[in-house]
Amino acid sequence: MINSDLIEQSVIRIKPHIQNTPLTYDPVENIYYKWENHQVTGSFKVRGAFNKILTLQPNELNRDLVAASAGNHGQGVALAGSLLGSSVTIFCSEKAVPAKVQAMKDLGAQVNFIKGGYAQAEDAGKQFAIDTQSIWISPYNDKLVIAGQATLGVEILEDLPPNTEANWYVPVGGGGLIAGIGTALQTKHIKAKLIGVQSEASPFFHSIFHYDTQDNAIEKSSLADGLTGCVDTQSITIPLVKHFVDDFVLVSESEIRSAIKYAWLQYGEIIEGSAAAPLAAVLSGKMNFRPAVIILTGGNIQPELHADIVGEDTHPEISKDDLSSTN
Repeated sequence: MINSDLIEQSVIRIKPHIQNTPLTYDPVENIYYKWENHQVTGSFKVRGAFNKILTLQPNELNRDLVAASAGNHGQGVALAGSLLGSSVTIFCSEKAVPAKVQAMKDLGAQVNFIKGGYAQAEDAGKQFAIDTQSIWISPYNDKLVIAGQATLGVEILEDLPPNTEANWYVPVGGGGLIAGIGTALQTKHIKAKLIGVQSEASPFFHSIFHYDTQDNAIEKSSLADGLTGCVDTQSITIPLVKHFVDDFVLVSESEIRSAIKYAWLQYGEIIEGSAAAPLAAVLSGKMNFRPAVIILTGGNIQPELHADIVGEDTHPEISKDDLSSTN
């Protein structure tokens, strides 16, 4: 379904539209960090959105592009739509992060708010696309979107030292990113352990992975807003994740908060809650295999929230002992 040719075509297709984001190495911690918060629109989601939309035919681009999003996928769709002259309608939860909503609007998208969480926004967006004969751009359940996200894995492999056998930590919402990275690792014949991470507040894919059902998962408010919501039960990401992923772990909201603070105080980087989830898994010791590759997927956090989390402390370093007491 998603082979090396499709991924290589995706690399070429989206290259003019994205940034090659930094991969840095902390020799003390033996961790490689992929900083997708430096990406166009501040998130990796632009990779999959562009890869899908750039394959649409002219008659499709003349129709409305529709998506559901917590904010990052919507920005990617809106940017691609604006460059290709397509109108864009995004459905999002009424609880969406204001900064992300404004960014989508600034890129020309029509934003429709839906009561409830991401799952309700996705249902509304799908129905709207059917009713209006618009083009639905899924954030994860699409092989071209997944192939676009796989380019992140290819990029990391190009920058890693040769023959690096690392453990990769990836945040998971609908599974598009980790499915793409798993595919990229397999096509390149790379030995790596792939770890999925979600918040305890929205453990849907974790439940699918471990228990083959998400029916008992309960969603609560989360700093990792981009990882919330149930997964389409027919999504192609489900068998891909089960095939490629070695383990799946949950992190608490306080651990996510601590990881956001750590990224700022240790590296001067602003990351959002979803991006902080895999870092939280390592810092908390829940998954602490080294060397590690941690994928920090975005930096679109509400500025006031980030300021509240990091506080007024501007010391450049923070120890893990300090982090364990952070609330």
